[in-house]
Amino acid sequence: MTANPEHVPVIIGVGQVNDRPDSPEQGLDSGGLMIAALNAADADAGGGWLEQVDSLALVSQLSWPHLNPLTEAVAKGIGAAPDHLFQTAMPNGDSPILLLNEAANRIGAGKAKICAISGGEALRTAAHLARAKAAAAGSDHKPNALRDAAHRRTVGYRQSYGLTVPVDVYPLYENAGRAAYGQSLSEGQAESGAIWSRFSQVAAANPSAWIRSETSAEDVVTPSADNRPIAFPYTKLQVANSSVNQGAAFLVTSLAEARRRGVPDSQLVYVGAGAAAHESDDFLERDRFDASPSMAVSLTRALELNGIGVEQIDHAELYSCFPCVPKMARRVIGWPLDRPATVFGGLTFGGGPIGNYMSHAVACMVDKLRAEPRNRQRTGLLFANGGYATHNHTIVLTSQPNPGISFPQAFDYQAEADAARGAVPELDKAYLGPATIETYTVHYGRQGEPKLGTVVARTPAGRRTLAAVLPADEAMIAFLTDGQAEPVGSAGEIVAGAGDLREWRRS
Repeated sequence: MTANPEHVPVIIGVGQVNDRPDSPEQGLDSGGLMIAALNAADADAGGGWLEQVDSLALVSQLSWPHLNPLTEAVAKGIGAAPDHLFQTAMPNGDSPILLLNEAANRIGAGKAKICAISGGEALRTAAHLARAKAAAAGSDHKPNALRDAAHRRTVGYRQSYGLTVPVDVYPLYENAGRAAYGQSLSEGQAESGAIWSRFSQVAAANPSAWIRSETSAEDVVTPSADNRPIAFPYTKLQVANSSVNQGAAFLVTSLAEARRRGVPDSQLVYVGAGAAAHESDDFLERDRFDASPSMAVSLTRALELNGIGVEQIDHAELYSCFPCVPKMARRVIGWPLDRPATVFGGLTFGGGPIGNYMSHAVACMVDKLRAEPRNRQRTGLLFANGGYATHNHTIVLTSQPNPGISFPQAFDYQAEADAARGAVPELDKAYLGPATIETYTVHYGRQGEPKLGTVVARTPAGRRTLAAVLPADEAMIAFLTDGQAEPVGSAGEIVAGAGDLREWRRS
């Protein structure tokens, strides 16, 4: 049966903005970036769409928190009065794909004719202004929008052991994954370097990327004055680059509306089926740290729903806040190491505008699919991840309609992910005694010095607990980081430390 073109969602316009004036304080704020990106998407679609937008959805931003929510300001800025205004509660990395899937469903259900999705982060400008304000007040505090965000100011059990922001937590997946894959430290780092160097190559050829220079695999993973260690085993070039002013947007309408308004078929990109699932918001309530059941369900379900295998994917964007995410994702779908896993350039080189990275990936994927001959179906896979390896949403874009897909479509596969998850260990905050390392990391200062080691351990009863390695314990820091032996699975003892802190000792 041929789908009714009134209910077939297509992307008709995409826009990206890199705002980098010589004086950062002159940059746009997040709302200004969103408006600029929407205007660029409107121009890409031929113009005249924005004032008729009846659904406007925004990715939440954190660089200018006092501006939230931005929906009314952005709607006014584009001259629209949409019936549906929405901003995500948090700037999670899966947000753009969630909003794309919801827009496709609104089109498919006949609830909207023109949907606009946008996001932007102005952390480069916000950080510069915050530093200037602190200096004027005589403070030596170095503002950090990620660590200073309101939802991260709580100091509790996790924070006491150095686990506050994503860069503190994702290495737990990296180190557990490396051990599970049977890799040595050098082999795990080589894989990270290979993936990231290919990202840099894509970014170097992409005028919308923030850093447009190629970096070798060795330089990605080797600590240096310009590539300081952040959280073991990650260096600066392996983590998301949030010090950017970037905005991106895209417009979704029905195939019928696009044709009525004369959009050429060569400009249309079709939205395929999506699949979403998540882990617990508490990263210590995970069944494991070497894989993610919700990630696996999101990816495999999306491929199944769209009737494709990895061999039918022409281009992929596997979310890349930290290497462990594309490493896990590529193992789920069998994505080869020698193929780029990005169309934008990754969150280090393309740019890491907090929750809005995947809007840039959508824009680049649309450009890729438009540019290729339409003598056959061209397919792009978009996998998004947010939180602390928490939220997963995968969707497919195609150059031609997929007759097996109709909208609206249910994309929540949480029940399937929950069924696939193993038992979650009970958390024991007071444990003292023998234990084994489940995973770990070491956090570094700005001069490359170890600040604290964090061990996630399992007790003999199978409970999970945390322990610290103090910088003065140089032998233990070396054991965790020198690659001479695999720390994961090794035995030790948790002993009482200063205050409520518990410390790790090697057996």
